[in-house]
Amino acid sequence: MTTPQTAATAPSKTVLITGASSGIGRATAFRLAREGHQVVLGARREERLTEIAREIEAAGGKADVRALDVTDRADVAAFVDAAVERHGRIDVIVNNAGVMPLSRLDALLVDEWDRMIDVNVRGLLYGIAAALPHFQREGGGHFVTVASIGAHQVSPTAAVYCATKYAAWAITEGLRQEVDPSIRVTTVSPGVVESELAESISDPIAREAMKTYRADTIPADSIAGAISYAIGQPDDVDVNELVIRPTRQR
Repeated sequence: MTTPQTAATAPSKTVLITGASSGIGRATAFRLAREGHQVVLGARREERLTEIAREIEAAGGKADVRALDVTDRADVAAFVDAAVERHGRIDVIVNNAGVMPLSRLDALLVDEWDRMIDVNVRGLLYGIAAALPHFQREGGGHFVTVASIGAHQVSPTAAVYCATKYAAWAITEGLRQEVDPSIRVTTVSPGVVESELAESISDPIAREAMKTYRADTIPADSIAGAISYAIGQPDDVDVNELVIRPTRQR
C-alpha cells in the first residue's frame, strides 16, 4: 500500500519566486527551502534577497538570488533563463510580486493605477511568457499565481487593485484551461496578511480605511503553507484555487 505524497516527502524542486524580498514571497522562500527545495529569489531589492539567501543557507537550505523588475519583460525572461541554465530545469514559478497603493478613483492617482497594472498584471504575464516554453519542453511544471481576496470582492478605494487581481485570477484560470495537463496551475487568493503592501498607500483616505480593514491579519507563512501544499501534491493532482483569510475576515 502506498502512502500519499506530502510536502515533506515530495521530490526536491527548483522553485522561482518573484517579489521574494518581503511578505508572502519571503515566507514562501523560507518554507520551501526548509522543505528541501532549491529556491530562486527575484525582487528589486537585491540586498534584501542576499540577506534572505544567507539565512536560508545558514539553516541548510539552497537559495539563489537575482535582482528583478517584473515590469521589464526582458528582465523576467533573463531571470527564468538563468535559473534553467544553472539548475538544468525549473519546476515551479510563484508569480507573487504585487503592489497595492489603494485610493478612491476620484483621487485620480493615475500613476499609481499604472503601477498596479504594470506589476500585478503585466508582471504576471511576463512570468508566464518566460516560464511556459521551458515547462513545455520539460513536459511539466507548475504555475502559482498569488492573487488576492480582491479578485472575488470589491471595496471602496480598491477598485483598480481589485481589477488587477481579478485579471490575475482570470489570466491564471485561462492558462489552466489552455495548457497541456502535464502543467499544473494554481491561484492562491490571500485575505488580510501581515505584509508591507499597505505601506505603499499614499492616499490619506485609503490609509485610514486600512487601519480598520487590517485589524485582523494572519502571518505570511499561512499563505506559504498553502503554496507548499499545492506544489507538494502528486503530479496527477492539480490544486486549482485556494482562498486563505483570517477567520474574523468576512
